[in-house]
Amino acid sequence: MIRRGFTLIETIVVIAMTALIMVTLGTLLAYFYKTNAYTLQQSIAVGQARLGVEDAMKYLREASYGDDGSYPIESVATSSITFYANISNASPSIARVTYTLQQGTLYRVVEASAGNPPSYVGAPSATTTIATSVVNDATTPVFRYFDNTGTELTMPVNISKIASIETTVVVDVNVNRAPVAFTLSGAATLRNLKNQL
Repeated sequence: MIRRGFTLIETIVVIAMTALIMVTLGTLLAYFYKTNAYTLQQSIAVGQARLGVEDAMKYLREASYGDDGSYPIESVATSSITFYANISNASPSIARVTYTLQQGTLYRVVEASAGNPPSYVGAPSATTTIATSVVNDATTPVFRYFDNTGTELTMPVNISKIASIETTVVVDVNVNRAPVAFTLSGAATLRNLKNQL
């Protein structure tokens, strides 16, 4: 009579091979999810920054004199700008808007005018995060300023000469990993000032 079945050695070999295959698959799946999680974080950060750059350009194009008569652009730097614009379709009021990069995060601060006569001193403000994981360095300023001939203005900028503004945001969730940093740029011509230049 012939007996059919696995011997002890055959059973141990099958168990060892199955365990090896499971460990290998588990390691590959863990690597796949870890890589995809990073890529997802990077794409979310890039998407947020894209919307932020579009937001900044939209309002910069509409820079207007403040409710208190202030010049449309209050102050500028390579990593911040403060200007006046109507950012609400529901109200004709002009707000003071500041975009500023602080510790890798680009913020928008909006201050509405209050009182009679209108003033921005002590006015309530609302801060919104526009972009995170911003890694601009000294060679890539967030804001660059140009006159009406297209010549870049150097710091300190004469605010009355600004005709257009370029924004560049470099986003990288982890500078030590691929994919590499993603650069977003936008430009805006100050429509309400072009007749004065």
